[in-house]
Amino acid sequence: MEARELKNAICNILDEGKAADITVLDVEKMTVLTDYFVICTAKSTRQVKALAELVMDKLEEVGVTPLHTDGVGEGKWSVLDYGSVILHVFNDETRMFYCLEKLWSDGSNLEKFVPEEKN
Repeated sequence: MEARELKNAICNILDEGKAADITVLDVEKMTVLTDYFVICTAKSTRQVKALAELVMDKLEEVGVTPLHTDGVGEGKWSVLDYGSVILHVFNDETRMFYCLEKLWSDGSNLEKFVPEEKN
């Protein structure tokens, strides 16, 4: 799966799981680590875990597994590394503390996810 497709799939899965403030940072020109950071907020520690597990389960159904995961069981911040896309699922307090958007955004590479209208 190409980076753009993977990023879109992750955003749609997060939307399905009721994640808040889904943000995409295109960091391809800023780092060799990845092409995109997808960042979202969960309303509780339970939802942090649930969103991370939902993304892993849904992508595994199409044969995509993370290269590395961290924090999935803790509930404050989960990271799923899919190579070309790294997903960060934060609780509200932890997202504000780390503020990845300020660290990795140059103003032109930030995109807020807007879900497609469902008929």
